[in-house]
Formats: sequence, structure tokens, C-alpha cells
Amino acid sequence: MNFTFNNVPDIIFRSGSSAELGDLVKARMQRPVLLTDKGLIEAGIISPALDSLKAAGLEVLLFDDVAADPPAARVKEAIEIARTHKADGVIGLGGGSSMDTAKVVAVLMNSNQSLEDIYGMDQVTGVRAPLVLAPTTAGTGSEVTSISVITSEADEKIGIVDNHLYPDMAVLDPLLTLGLPRHVTAATGIDAMVHAIEAYTNIHRKNPVSDTLAREALRLLSTNVVRACETPGDVKAREAMLLGAMLAGQAFANSPVGAVHGMAYPLGGIFHIPHGLSNSLMLEPVLRFNSPKAAHLYAELADVVTPGANGADTERCDAFIKKMVAIVEATGVERRLSQLGISHNDLPRMAEDAMKAERVLRNNPRKVTYDDALAMYHEVL
Repeated sequence: MNFTFNNVPDIIFRSGSSAELGDLVKARMQRPVLLTDKGLIEAGIISPALDSLKAAGLEVLLFDDVAADPPAARVKEAIEIARTHKADGVIGLGGGSSMDTAKVVAVLMNSNQSLEDIYGMDQVTGVRAPLVLAPTTAGTGSEVTSISVITSEADEKIGIVDNHLYPDMAVLDPLLTLGLPRHVTAATGIDAMVHAIEAYTNIHRKNPVSDTLAREALRLLSTNVVRACETPGDVKAREAMLLGAMLAGQAFANSPVGAVHGMAYPLGGIFHIPHGLSNSLMLEPVLRFNSPKAAHLYAELADVVTPGANGADTERCDAFIKKMVAIVEATGVERRLSQLGISHNDLPRMAEDAMKAERVLRNNPRKVTYDDALAMYHEVL
């Protein structure tokens, strides 16, 4: 058996750690740019971290204009602002969009490469600036991955995958997730479960380390996501969700995602539907589509999410899918594309765009054609 497993050098998981951010990063940077979004500023979530950076004597520049599904133009703006500030480090504090933007800023702010130059796999050259990431959602796992997903000028979701994108440090503070509204908790939690499931079923880079992480991530997430939605102040549930999301991130960073993500990308790129919600919408149809080829793997995951399941692989696979659907329904997220203003007229373009996501579709246990994609979109219309 041959495999390679990469990881972030330093991971700090501690309640209240975001209020110590200045002391944690000062050995790495003195003039950081902090990337986040206006919603977190308005909610007061950033204040302890920002105060800590200033108290540590760092000359921090705040960029709070990160947008969901980071548009290329906005990412380029952040790069120029970092250069103007003469930043010597980058901090991404927020959801996946803030962290994905921070990764790209860190690799390009001292580089002659353009954003378009680094689209795809292993295209980054040069030296990345010091990079620290701190998530405020329990979902993307971006704080421990080498992946950034950007919305191109043509409104297509494009992945950047390169080991340069791994941060130097991930700071995980469960207290940052306490203020998340139910719909964000639900969508990001389902997103993290998708990461675990797709890492476990990858046909090219599946490995025993990712498998172990994926199973534990799915156990933590599946048993806590509804509780976190219904009791948002439950610190134990929030800790379990944040840990589960991180473990799932480590799993799929080394055994990448598949068709759920490929099918979800057009929802974000064309309609700007949040990434987690896009994945939750496409989870059931892709699980059912994959089951003829992945029944034995889904049966193994049934042992994690519904331990009482028994019978042959096909029966346990069915139990797994039913359990995942029940969890999604219990969180209260939207279940139909039509609820989000998408009509049958939109589906052909979505299927065409999904076919462009070869980077992730190639990992899927069953080959997806245009007709397959169109049929799956019709299932959830």
C-alpha cells in the first residue's frame, strides 16, 4: 500500500484561543492583513481577535470585504491591499470564503503570478507569506486543506489545489461558532459530513489515514449537528462540530471530494447559493446515484451513523442513505432547488457547468455524464 498524507504543522484547538491570536502569531508576522467579512464585524465576533493582535503590538490591516464564493475581482482587490500595506503575513478569520481568500492572498501578494496562473493543480511557484487560519463555522475544514475555490470572471467555480495553500497554523476556537444561526449551522455541518463521505469513497486517493479521520468526523458530526441547530449555545455540541469539520477537512485534503461537490459548484457559481447549502441539496441524489458502485463503502459508513443497521451491503447502504436524509431533514435546510428560485430551464446550463468540474468528478465512485447530472438536478427540483 502506497499513499502520502499532508497536514498543517500547528493546530490549536481551544475555547478562547481566538482572543490569544496576537500572542500566537507574533513570532510569524508583524504587519498582517486580517481577512474577514462584514457580517462577522457587525456581529462583534472579530473583536477579541482584533484586540489581541493590536495588544500584541502588531500593525494589522483589516480587510472586511470578503464575499461568499470569493469572486476573482474581490480576491485581486485583497491582494493589492495586502501589497499596499506591505503585509508580512496573512490571517483568514471567518468561514470558508475568508480562509480561501486568505490562502490566495498569501501565495500571490509577493508573487509575479496572476490569479489565473494558479488555477488548477500544483501551479503555485515562489514562496508563500506566513499564513494563519481561524474558522468561525464548523463546515469547510479549509483551515487544514490545501484547496481554495474561487468564482472566476465567467462565474465558474474553479479550484486551486497546491501544498503551498496549507497554512502554517490553524486556530480553532469553538466559542467563535456559538453565534451561528441555525441555517448556517445546518448547511456547514452537512457540508462537513459530505467531506467525510466523499473522502471515504474516493476511487484514486483513498487511504487508511483519511478513512480513519472520515469515520470519526462523520460520527461527531452526525450525532451533534441537529443538537447544535436546536441548542445553539451548547458548547460541547459546538466543540464536536468544529472538531468533526476539521477531521473531515484533513481527510478530504488527502482523499479529495467527488460528485456532490461537482454538482454543487454550479449552484454557487451561477446562483450564489452558499456552498454548504448547495452540497446539502445534492447529497441525496448523488448517494442514490453512487450506490450501485459504492454500496459496500456506504454500508461501512452505516456502522458509524446508524450502528443498529444490519443485513447485506445493499441493505446497510440503504439504511445509511435514509439516515443521512433524515439528518438533513431534521436540520431544516431547504430541500428543493425550486425553493431557491431555480427552474427547469436552468438545469441544462447547470449540468453543462457540472461537467467542467472534472477535478472532483474524477474521484467519484461512479462516472457522471451530462445526462446523469441533468437527471439528478431534476430529482431535487
